[in-house]
Amino acid sequence: MHLTVIAELLIAVALGMLIGLQREWSASRVAGVRTFPLISLLGAICALLSKEYGGWLIGVGLLVTAAMLVIANVAKLQAGSPSPGLTTEVSALVMYVVGATVGAGMATPAIVATGLVAVLLQFKRQLHGFVSNIEEADLRAAARMALIGLVILPALPDQAYGPFGVLNPFRVWLMVVLIVGISLAAYVSFRLLGPRAGAWAAGLLGGLISSTATTANYAQASRDKPEGDNAGLAIVVTASAIVFVRVLAEIAIIAPAALPTTAPPLAAMLLLTLALGVVCQRRGGGEPQPPGSHSPAGLRTAIGFGLLYALVLLAVAFAKTYFGDSGLYVVAALSGLTDMDAITLSTMQLIEAGSLETGAGWRLILVAAVANLAFKAGLVAALGSRWLARRVALMFAIAGVGACLILVFWRG
Repeated sequence: MHLTVIAELLIAVALGMLIGLQREWSASRVAGVRTFPLISLLGAICALLSKEYGGWLIGVGLLVTAAMLVIANVAKLQAGSPSPGLTTEVSALVMYVVGATVGAGMATPAIVATGLVAVLLQFKRQLHGFVSNIEEADLRAAARMALIGLVILPALPDQAYGPFGVLNPFRVWLMVVLIVGISLAAYVSFRLLGPRAGAWAAGLLGGLISSTATTANYAQASRDKPEGDNAGLAIVVTASAIVFVRVLAEIAIIAPAALPTTAPPLAAMLLLTLALGVVCQRRGGGEPQPPGSHSPAGLRTAIGFGLLYALVLLAVAFAKTYFGDSGLYVVAALSGLTDMDAITLSTMQLIEAGSLETGAGWRLILVAAVANLAFKAGLVAALGSRWLARRVALMFAIAGVGACLILVFWRG
């Protein structure tokens, strides 16, 4: 028992010293390398005594700590050296609670909390730089994401409606939250990185946001570079490769049990398209522009995807019921023309329900991917320069041939 108490006191002191070192290094005038360990030690002792005398001791210790911080700040004001913020003071209160948490026998949460405090304190400049790069449009996008995921989703009924019993409003909108969340995270990342991210990051994040929108964006930009746009070509091909990363992530989230069968052929297609992206990246040049000017978290975008996903669910159920697996390939090809997410998610839903074999599932996704590549090649031909259209068509044709070979010869 005594050894346990001693260990808890030592842990509390060590955690306080970690934060105290950081505050001393940053020249805090309120508390430093000696004060912080004492504060966390006070919290631990109060928690240990509360086991015998009651939990009110922890509250008294917290009030005493807060009072001492107030006195220290009053003294600084009288000395004419006011603090520009309350970071040190709040950190001290947190470390008191951390010490009390250790004394209560919960060392692991206390250690994690201390690590988080240390990160927040040490990366002040980077965090402020992060915030300074965020625009009002990005904040509105985050608010819309909160509306989509935290307000609308819980209000929807979690039961099936409609023909074939596949339209569950809650589950349909849950897929909307998933897809919009992935796209929004990639969009914000690119906004923060900016053109300095390079063609690799532009292709990666463009593929996560929307490979179709990215393709259209760079196709239109290529009209101003009729002599050649190697950077645009590299980004378009890389974004189309990253689609398979997104597909694999969706499978892992929705139907993880299907990964052992579905992942290998889709990963082979990913490697092929990534290899084509590497070839293009080596010839790339120039600074890429953001892959689209509109946030993917808009309500119209969310509702549009929800309707598309519901439509694909109905089409897949109809084709499965009346035409068997062969009818699903037609639905996959049509759905994949403009969007890979809806057919991927609906296919995984069928696999999870036991209505479709995993072997047929990855083949449906691959058929949709070939249709998607064909559509984007046509998009570049319609919107882009002839130089870009020819090279995209060549790269996507190679990828399409590879997909056909996988469909024919891959077993499983």
